[in-house]
Amino acid sequence: MTLAEFDALPADEAEALLAPCVAIPSWARGLVAGRPYTVVGDLLAAAERLAAAWTDEEVEGALADHPRIGERHAGDGASAALSAREQAGVDPADAEVQARLRAGNAAYEERFGRIYLVRAAGRSAEEMLALLEERLENDPATEIAVTKGQLAEIALLRLRGLVV
Repeated sequence: MTLAEFDALPADEAEALLAPCVAIPSWARGLVAGRPYTVVGDLLAAAERLAAAWTDEEVEGALADHPRIGERHAGDGASAALSAREQAGVDPADAEVQARLRAGNAAYEERFGRIYLVRAAGRSAEEMLALLEERLENDPATEIAVTKGQLAEIALLRLRGLVV
């Protein structure tokens, strides 16, 4: 979709279009309220500013729309399709990697009480596992900040794929 087409959408349709980028309604509302945008870079800059204001609670809530690394999304909509493409670097047939991801995901969830979220697009399973191991050393405050940053990266990548 072009930027002009995005700018011309009714507000509810524009918000619905943005929803698969990240399950934080205030982010989509803020982007829609900021229209029209002169260039895509302005839209992306606004998206970054809005993401920087996410609360820990909003981030925690948005995690429900993401599968564990190495697993498939439970849904079948746009978010599920995006997630499947983003996790293309994880071979579901690689039993060793799958076992390491299951163990790492379990350790992360036990330590932080939420799923491990990482921008998977463009990363191999080995890279994601290495990041998981590093992040297990974080304190909870540092880790929620890292998770927020990863969620923002995912949202911006998805947004770039929607509006050109």
